[in-house]
Amino acid sequence: MTVTEDQLRAFLAAFNAHDVDAVLAFLADDCVLETPRGANPWGDRLVGKTAVRAVIQARFDGIPDVHYGDDEHWVCGSHAVSKWTLTGTMTDGQRIEVRGCDLLDFDDGGTITRKDSYWKIVT
Repeated sequence: MTVTEDQLRAFLAAFNAHDVDAVLAFLADDCVLETPRGANPWGDRLVGKTAVRAVIQARFDGIPDVHYGDDEHWVCGSHAVSKWTLTGTMTDGQRIEVRGCDLLDFDDGGTITRKDSYWKIVT
């Protein structure tokens, strides 16, 4: 299966719908998610849909109006990049607006095996 920009847009739309099950439908069972923050140079690394589900739900819970917009996407074989601006209000009332991107790897069936996320640090 060839990965397309439309597939990347649909993946982002699942995030914007705050639909954890729809997001997980794009991911392989043994997927890897590397977060923008964490105790390691790669952030936190989560493996498998159960671990990833908890982190995605925490994002939706922590930033209830989170939205990924102003997006651009590129595909190169089994790799892709999605660039976006995340906006929202955290539960403590703090407004967030950051530019970020996801580096994505896909298996032969077009399922995401790795999502490595980056955010700009706003000071």
